[in-house]
Amino acid sequence: MATIYEVAALAGVSPATVSRTVNGQRVSEEKAALVRAAAAELNYTANRTARTLRRQNSEVIALVLPDIENPYFTSMARGVEDIARAAGYSVVLCNTDEDPDKEAKYLEIAISENMAGVILAPASDHTDLHHLVARGRRIVAVDRGTRFDIDCVMMDNRRGGLSAAQTLVEAGYRRIACITGPRDIETAAERSNGWREIVAGAQMFDRPDDYLRYSTFRVDGGRSAMQELLAMDDPPDAVVAANNLMGVGALQVLTESGLTPPAFGVAVVGDLPFTTLPPAAVSVVRLPVRHMGVTAARLLLERIDGDTQPARTIVLHNEVVPATSVPSPTA
Repeated sequence: MATIYEVAALAGVSPATVSRTVNGQRVSEEKAALVRAAAAELNYTANRTARTLRRQNSEVIALVLPDIENPYFTSMARGVEDIARAAGYSVVLCNTDEDPDKEAKYLEIAISENMAGVILAPASDHTDLHHLVARGRRIVAVDRGTRFDIDCVMMDNRRGGLSAAQTLVEAGYRRIACITGPRDIETAAERSNGWREIVAGAQMFDRPDDYLRYSTFRVDGGRSAMQELLAMDDPPDAVVAANNLMGVGALQVLTESGLTPPAFGVAVVGDLPFTTLPPAAVSVVRLPVRHMGVTAARLLLERIDGDTQPARTIVLHNEVVPATSVPSPTA
């Protein structure tokens, strides 16, 4: 069997250049072509090398997420990593902090390092994937859609917000507010739309959007929005939190104000990562987030292996776990 040194000699390059080409690292296209030609002539097929050279990219996948500190995305990453590792791929985790500039930099690195593909939760609805698409990189969007014709795995976000609000209506709450994420994030809009549909149908408010707050998808975002809602002249008696960390922040403020459930109703889209309250006190819309990661990784690997069917959008469904505590009757 040929060695890396024989490939280097035939190609007229250094062994280090052969190694960088094999591992998908930065090499000029001219030298990379010489290495590929020499490897083919010598039938150099050691372990990962043949597949890497044939595909002209590395066995590395970029997983680009907006907040790796959020257990929601941690669970998603685990699903991706399990499937990728079983297929012989490594996963590079990239945290954007919802920052389009950071996101763009990571996407540039995915191109320059010849990564095999990208799984991406877009930082905004303006995420630019033109360069990745033009270079033929395989991309799967998760949690949020894009403007591009690529595979996507999403939750039924409208249904999540609707289900959360419906549990509070059924529990007897009469003024149900909503805390959601930034206006330009698709999941934030869709979950609040589900809430809006329920409160409009129940005719709770003359102006439902007075009880809607946009904030960050983080604990401090939930805190600040909950404080604003409680300061209203006619404050709500319940709230839908559109993600897990916002739910934690809202519950912190409610506890500090002496309004722990069921005195004040809370429904959260996504499992609460931590709370001192008993599970029965809060309604939860459980999201199959690890399965989202598994599904996205499988789609990406199919594309890397040559799948050419039209782009697919897979929508995953949630499970509602209502609070078993109920509020005292109100006027």
